[in-house]
Amino acid sequence: MAFAIVAMLVSSVHAETHPLEVIRADQSLLVAPKITPAEGFTSPDPRIRAIYMEGKPLDGKPTRVFAWMGVPKVEAGKKVPAMVLVHGGGGTAFDKWVTLWLDRGYAAIAMDNCGQVPSGTYGKWKRAEQGGPMGWDASFNQTDAPLKDQWGYHAVCDAMLANSLIGAQEGVDPNRVGLTGISWGGYLTCLISGADARFKLAVPVYGCGFIDECTWSKKVAALGEKGQKWLELWDPKGWLKQAKMPMLWVTGTNDFAYPFSALQKSYMLPAGERSLCIRLRMKHGHGGAGENPAEIATFADSILKEGDSKGPGLAKVTGHGRDAGTAWATFTSRTAIKSAELLYTKDTGEWQKRNWLTAPAKIGDDYRVTAILPEGATVYYLNINDEHDNVISSEHEVVP
Repeated sequence: MAFAIVAMLVSSVHAETHPLEVIRADQSLLVAPKITPAEGFTSPDPRIRAIYMEGKPLDGKPTRVFAWMGVPKVEAGKKVPAMVLVHGGGGTAFDKWVTLWLDRGYAAIAMDNCGQVPSGTYGKWKRAEQGGPMGWDASFNQTDAPLKDQWGYHAVCDAMLANSLIGAQEGVDPNRVGLTGISWGGYLTCLISGADARFKLAVPVYGCGFIDECTWSKKVAALGEKGQKWLELWDPKGWLKQAKMPMLWVTGTNDFAYPFSALQKSYMLPAGERSLCIRLRMKHGHGGAGENPAEIATFADSILKEGDSKGPGLAKVTGHGRDAGTAWATFTSRTAIKSAELLYTKDTGEWQKRNWLTAPAKIGDDYRVTAILPEGATVYYLNINDEHDNVISSEHEVVP
């Protein structure tokens, strides 16, 4: 009986137009939105201005989206790349994040994606006048609303409008814009990457799809039909196949929200090239934890920058496997590799609670890394570290 209800629900969702199709067909998202100054908000960084973007209507009424936007000083006749920055749960638009990218030579825009302004305290930001819908897990209860009044629709559209806006700024190359998001922002990055093919790269930090396998699994299940409808509409697993740009997936071994199982299923879906950076027990959060990993800048520089500023990029894992008790990975790199290690666990059960250990790995002259797999290991992967301390990871493998 329950199976029949879910099947009927899925059929009814498919009978309607999926939000990905609605958004991809909306040509207005490819045009820079109208903006007005956000009076009363000033960044310590004089290169950054506070603005409101005109967003999509909510319940038939206009909305506006708060954003911090900055463009570095650009030489005459030159253009710089740009980044769109998507915050996660408890967050809002962060001007320090824009400063981070300005200092790297990029233009950047960080917009709020939950109808808020950066006034208040973390997780308790003030609602904006004419703000859009509340988001994150609050969106689980919005599926009875019209599609264009739901948070997922507004959040994806806002990021696409931010892409159009930053690309229209003087001194910015609209054909060299990248995307990164943290936690729920990483989740949104997965949706956005499937909707907006203009982005030249995408970096989800922590976030992924298959939300019914993540920390919200019980909450989604408890919602019954409503939870199943949310998954059909807004789980990135239905969007990621459309992502064609290179993607870098950054996370930790014990992320509390997005476990290895969901992460791997997610990064296998996009058609574009993928890279992984999985650090041992990487902390989860905004600020230094999710914004500062050097791999993100190295990845972006190699794709978005030009001339002498274009970096060599990250090493690339070209293959991996296991021969008897030896784990191996092959790679290419334009930068010297200084070390490698095996990461493994002997535990089973909840991914978030598994104890991960490390063991040394050998780097051969043939661009091959090997390590003896300890007895009792249940899951493992290899990390390769370059001379600049960038980490690139092989896919994790479960030992039968």
